[in-house]
Amino acid sequence: MKNNLMQAPGAQRGLAAALAFMLPLLSLVTLWGVSVCSFLFLLAALANAGACRRALARHWPAVLPVLYAFLINFLFAFFCLLARPDTGSGSIEKPLRMLFCASALALALAFRPARSALWWGVTGGVAGGALLVGYQRLVLGMERPGGLFNAITTGDILVCFALLALAGALDLRARGQAAWPALGALAGLGGALMTGTRGGLVALAPAAVLFMVYGRTLARGRARALVLAGFALVAAVYAIPQSGAQARVGQGVRDVQSWYAGGSAYTNMGIRMELWKAAAGLIAERPLLGRSFPEAQRAMAQRVAAGTLDPVVLPAVHFHNDALQALVIGGVAGLLVWLAILAAPLAFFARRLHDRDAASFAPALAGMLVVASYFCFGLTEVIFWSVKACLLYALLVFLLMGLSLNTKEEDGK
Repeated sequence: MKNNLMQAPGAQRGLAAALAFMLPLLSLVTLWGVSVCSFLFLLAALANAGACRRALARHWPAVLPVLYAFLINFLFAFFCLLARPDTGSGSIEKPLRMLFCASALALALAFRPARSALWWGVTGGVAGGALLVGYQRLVLGMERPGGLFNAITTGDILVCFALLALAGALDLRARGQAAWPALGALAGLGGALMTGTRGGLVALAPAAVLFMVYGRTLARGRARALVLAGFALVAAVYAIPQSGAQARVGQGVRDVQSWYAGGSAYTNMGIRMELWKAAAGLIAERPLLGRSFPEAQRAMAQRVAAGTLDPVVLPAVHFHNDALQALVIGGVAGLLVWLAILAAPLAFFARRLHDRDAASFAPALAGMLVVASYFCFGLTEVIFWSVKACLLYALLVFLLMGLSLNTKEEDGK
């Protein structure tokens, strides 16, 4: 007798929907949410391997470039580990687990969870994260609240989730349920501002371009007002001196000016500028395949001893820029591998955005927003340095790919 819930189609779809809901809901308010969800997606896909394999086969040509990009990302990391023993086995954990996140794509294609599960999870997650940093800032008096992580990563994810909530609001407007994700988007942007993040807000620029380029879906006044309200909130908060946003931006400009004038590197932007200077020198020496990070640290220590670098670079665990990090560790080859896990999903979602159906538009837009956000976050931070941030990126990309392809099949029917 088939008494296993995993064998019941309704239960399988419910499980997939529950995981899509839990992933964003738990990301900012627990330390373990993203990792646990990644394992649950993988276990569920393995338990339903036959159905997942058949679902992937239906869309193999569409998903293959993205799968190849994540596979090459892992294989390159494995090659670097073999070529450089001092790299450490931990260097392949992130690319391997990101590849396994393809289980979210397989599960979404096999059991077609409702898109609303993801949108409500994003709404709850961004609201919970905003409340947490709001409590830390307003009640505990923390100048740079970071939730359960750090101010930069939390601020970045809040911005990303705020943009996803906007996409979800566009999808839910046909049901008259757009108000809650819209409020979640505003809360997320407000929470990001409270963390004091500056680099994360850069993601709003490409997001605004995407909303303008694909504005044909915003024909309704309420949807257009929703998007404008989110960006107006950021502008309004920045204009209020008490928010501290102006002071943070102004301080960053002064830090850069001071560094160029030969002043102290012991500032937020000064440390970044000195690290980028160090990275430029390391890349010039080994441009093709780079070197291990321990070797890069030894090379920087030699430059500090020679007086060509400030000692501020020595405690750094990364170079505060994803592209420079990829070039130092992997050379031009590493940069191309890193770009592939951004460009392949971006191309996939761009193709899906050509569909005129709003149901297909929302997950494709959300996918482009995730990719564009992570690229912007990486301009002043190594967002892919964190295992949780890496897993969140891969899970969201694969999950949104599945939701987008599901709407294509439904339209075809």
